[in-house]
Amino acid sequence: MSNPSSAPLSHSPDANLEAPNLNEQAMTEAPEKSLLEVTLSGAIALAKNGKNYDQAKGQFDALLAQINSESPMASKLLKQLWQEYLSVQRSARFYESLSEAEAGLSEKMAKSTLQIKQNYMRLIQEQ
Repeated sequence: MSNPSSAPLSHSPDANLEAPNLNEQAMTEAPEKSLLEVTLSGAIALAKNGKNYDQAKGQFDALLAQINSESPMASKLLKQLWQEYLSVQRSARFYESLSEAEAGLSEKMAKSTLQIKQNYMRLIQEQ
Protein backbone atom coordinates (compact mmCIF):
# COMPACT_ATOMS: atom_id res chain seq x y z
CA MET A 1 0.00 0.00 0.00
CA SER A 2 1.22 3.47 -0.77
CA ASN A 3 1.31 6.29 1.75
CA PRO A 4 -1.09 9.12 0.71
CA SER A 5 1.14 11.77 2.26
CA SER A 6 4.04 10.74 0.04
CA ALA A 7 2.01 10.93 -3.19
CA PRO A 8 3.12 13.72 -5.54
CA LEU A 9 0.90 16.76 -5.84
CA SER A 10 -1.24 16.84 -8.93
CA HIS A 11 -0.58 20.46 -9.95
CA SER A 12 2.48 21.78 -11.65
CA PRO A 13 5.12 23.96 -9.97
CA ASP A 14 4.11 26.81 -12.29
CA ALA A 15 0.64 26.96 -10.70
CA ASN A 16 2.08 28.66 -7.62
CA LEU A 17 3.60 31.39 -9.77
CA GLU A 18 0.25 32.41 -11.29
CA ALA A 19 -1.45 33.49 -8.03
CA PRO A 20 0.99 36.31 -7.15
CA ASN A 21 0.54 37.80 -10.61
CA LEU A 22 -3.22 38.04 -10.04
CA ASN A 23 -2.66 39.65 -6.65
CA GLU A 24 -0.24 42.18 -8.12
CA GLN A 25 -2.80 43.11 -10.76
CA ALA A 26 -5.52 43.61 -8.16
CA MET A 27 -3.27 45.81 -6.04
CA THR A 28 -2.19 48.04 -8.93
CA GLU A 29 -5.73 48.63 -10.20
CA ALA A 30 -7.24 51.07 -7.70
CA PRO A 31 -11.02 51.16 -7.93
CA GLU A 32 -12.52 54.49 -8.90
CA LYS A 33 -14.24 56.30 -6.07
CA SER A 34 -17.88 57.21 -6.41
CA LEU A 35 -19.06 60.80 -6.12
CA LEU A 36 -20.43 60.01 -2.65
CA GLU A 37 -17.04 58.72 -1.47
CA VAL A 38 -15.25 61.78 -2.84
CA THR A 39 -17.79 64.12 -1.23
CA LEU A 40 -17.47 62.37 2.13
CA SER A 41 -13.67 62.41 1.92
CA GLY A 42 -13.79 66.13 1.17
CA ALA A 43 -16.10 66.84 4.09
CA ILE A 44 -13.85 64.86 6.43
CA ALA A 45 -10.77 66.72 5.22
CA LEU A 46 -12.51 70.07 5.72
CA ALA A 47 -13.74 69.10 9.20
CA LYS A 48 -10.20 68.31 10.34
CA ASN A 49 -9.58 72.04 10.34
CA GLY A 50 -11.98 73.87 12.67
CA LYS A 51 -11.88 76.97 10.47
CA ASN A 52 -13.60 75.12 7.61
CA TYR A 53 -16.46 73.74 9.70
CA ASP A 54 -19.20 75.57 7.75
CA GLN A 55 -17.88 74.29 4.42
CA ALA A 56 -17.60 70.76 5.80
CA LYS A 57 -21.14 70.92 7.16
CA GLY A 58 -22.49 72.15 3.82
CA GLN A 59 -20.70 69.41 1.92
CA PHE A 60 -21.86 66.76 4.37
CA ASP A 61 -25.46 68.01 4.34
CA ALA A 62 -25.53 67.70 0.53
CA LEU A 63 -24.19 64.16 0.81
CA LEU A 64 -26.69 63.32 3.53
CA ALA A 65 -29.61 64.59 1.44
CA GLN A 66 -28.59 62.37 -1.46
CA ILE A 67 -28.16 59.31 0.76
CA ASN A 68 -31.45 60.04 2.56
CA SER A 69 -33.33 59.79 -0.74
CA GLU A 70 -31.83 56.34 -1.34
CA SER A 71 -31.77 54.95 2.21
CA PRO A 72 -33.20 56.89 5.17
CA MET A 73 -31.78 54.40 7.70
CA ALA A 74 -28.27 54.68 6.27
CA SER A 75 -28.68 58.46 6.36
CA LYS A 76 -29.54 58.41 10.07
CA LEU A 77 -26.57 56.17 10.85
CA LEU A 78 -24.19 58.28 8.77
CA LYS A 79 -25.42 61.45 10.49
CA GLN A 80 -24.74 59.88 13.89
CA LEU A 81 -21.24 58.85 12.81
CA TRP A 82 -20.62 62.38 11.49
CA GLN A 83 -21.64 63.92 14.83
CA GLU A 84 -19.27 61.56 16.64
CA TYR A 85 -16.50 62.39 14.19
CA LEU A 86 -16.97 66.13 14.77
CA SER A 87 -16.94 65.55 18.52
CA VAL A 88 -13.68 63.62 18.25
CA GLN A 89 -12.16 66.39 16.12
CA ARG A 90 -13.14 69.04 18.69
CA SER A 91 -11.65 66.93 21.47
CA ALA A 92 -8.45 66.43 19.50
CA ARG A 93 -8.11 70.18 18.88
CA PHE A 94 -8.77 70.89 22.56
CA TYR A 95 -6.13 68.43 23.76
CA GLU A 96 -3.68 69.66 21.14
CA SER A 97 -4.05 73.25 22.38
CA LEU A 98 -3.81 72.03 25.97
CA SER A 99 -0.59 70.20 25.11
CA GLU A 100 0.85 73.31 23.47
CA ALA A 101 -0.02 75.39 26.54
CA GLU A 102 1.58 72.78 28.79
CA ALA A 103 4.74 72.80 26.67
CA GLY A 104 4.89 76.60 26.92
CA LEU A 105 4.50 76.51 30.69
CA SER A 106 7.11 73.79 30.99
CA GLU A 107 9.58 75.87 28.99
CA LYS A 108 8.91 78.93 31.16
CA MET A 109 9.37 76.86 34.32
CA ALA A 110 12.69 75.52 33.04
CA LYS A 111 13.92 79.05 32.31
CA SER A 112 12.71 80.24 35.70
CA THR A 113 14.44 77.35 37.48
CA LEU A 114 17.69 78.13 35.66
CA GLN A 115 17.40 81.81 36.62
CA ILE A 116 16.79 80.89 40.27
CA LYS A 117 19.86 78.61 40.29
CA GLN A 118 22.00 81.35 38.75
CA ASN A 119 20.74 83.88 41.31
CA TYR A 120 21.46 81.42 44.12
CA MET A 121 25.02 80.86 42.85
CA ARG A 122 25.64 84.64 42.72
CA LEU A 123 24.31 85.03 46.25
CA ILE A 124 26.60 82.25 47.54
CA GLN A 125 29.63 83.81 45.79
CA GLU A 126 28.93 87.23 47.31
CA GLN A 127 28.98 85.87 50.85
